Amino acid sequence: MPEILHYSEHFPQDTTNDISNIPVVVLLHGLFGSSDNLNIIRKSLQFQFRVISIDLPDHGKSPRSNAFSFDNYAQQVLLTLKQLGIHKTSIVGHSLGGKVAMWAAYLQPQLIDKLIILDIAPIAYKPRHQNVIHALKAVTLDCVVSRKHAQQLMANFIEDPATQAFLLKSFYEKDDQWYWRFNLDLLIRDYSLLSDWTLNGKVVYKDEVLFIKGVNSDYLLAEYQAVIKTQFPKASSKLVQAGHWLHAEKPQVVNSLITKHLLGV
Repeated sequence: MPEILHYSEHFPQDTTNDISNIPVVVLLHGLFGSSDNLNIIRKSLQFQFRVISIDLPDHGKSPRSNAFSFDNYAQQVLLTLKQLGIHKTSIVGHSLGGKVAMWAAYLQPQLIDKLIILDIAPIAYKPRHQNVIHALKAVTLDCVVSRKHAQQLMANFIEDPATQAFLLKSFYEKDDQWYWRFNLDLLIRDYSLLSDWTLNGKVVYKDEVLFIKGVNSDYLLAEYQAVIKTQFPKASSKLVQAGHWLHAEKPQVVNSLITKHLLGV
């Protein structure tokens, strides 16, 4: 059954008690992350929008699932928005969050004002996180003694310090025991499902959607244009000179593109 997800809300500083006229933007993060990962975007948008940052199911402080499905993830996002009384919203989704955002638009297109997808395509991807999964499994929670120790174990599989740091943002200690803030066992077990995309060939969303691609990333390739257009007939795209974490690498550029699209300028 769908459950309410963990979220945080941020408003313009001059907001009065009446928030009904403030346009809403929902932020959905990527795999092995949490809502904090999109804080750079949130801080930029909250001057003009009511920003709702959501932890996806099996991530952060949100409930854990028994099995992964895009439909279930999207349903839980939609249930959370219903609980908040949201009848119209824009959604910005990065990576896995982008796929969840697309599925939510498929389920409730009337809810969507603007849809912005960061560096992910509506396709089934071949496995690409093997090194990350090996690195996470190498961090034996009962044996690790510190964050530095965990980093050293991960370094045997992941050389990039930025990727190590990203994953370790979800690593924490409580009562002398270390934990991940994501449901690692389920995400590993159901990895093939979250890499898949079963809406291919369908019209997912008929209105405008903006795809923002990191030029140095291989998640959103030119060869996917025909597939995207089939599912999103009014899709447009923008390029940013960055990798997959384009919002972290080029925040001013990405924030500007997002804001302009949200405002229709």
